[in-house]
Amino acid sequence: MTQATRRGRRAVFLDRDGTINREVDYLSNPDDFEFLPGAIQALKDLKAAGFALVVVTNQSGIARGILSEATLALIHERMTSELHEAGVELDWIGYCPHHPTVGGPSYQADCSCRKPRPGMLLSAAGHLGIDLDASFCVGDSLRDVEAAEHVSVKGILVRTGKGETQEQVAVDQGREVRVVDDLQAASRYILGL
Repeated sequence: MTQATRRGRRAVFLDRDGTINREVDYLSNPDDFEFLPGAIQALKDLKAAGFALVVVTNQSGIARGILSEATLALIHERMTSELHEAGVELDWIGYCPHHPTVGGPSYQADCSCRKPRPGMLLSAAGHLGIDLDASFCVGDSLRDVEAAEHVSVKGILVRTGKGETQEQVAVDQGREVRVVDDLQAASRYILGL
């Protein structure tokens, strides 16, 4: 860990599917991208408070041949365009196209970027000079929380997307996890509202 990642900007690392936008199994069409209620306002509030907004999303649909990296770029273009129209700019978008057991030689990999490993968080932190200890990670999967825990980022599980099921898994495992209803509730928690 470099010094820059321990004394820089605060960030909110955000899972995409089920956290920012409606959960669609292997979203592969930009026309199917739909923000969850309150998500844009939550991002706007976090940005106004000075947090860097960093999207970190596993996209094994690429390894599985369900979508291409070019199509993913179009989905992210739609997301960033709609956010821009609302006055919100993302600071970084990271994605992992890999899967440990499926895909061609370029995509079948047991990589460090696939959550729950923290590779995407560390890449963003290095690129943006993020203070990991002062940052948060919000997602609808325990993988998001685990990735956060690996680098001393505070993890928050939302009940949207797959979150309710994941909350039950945490209960069954006896894990203590901060759980809130949605991204807007996570934003209020982070901002102390």
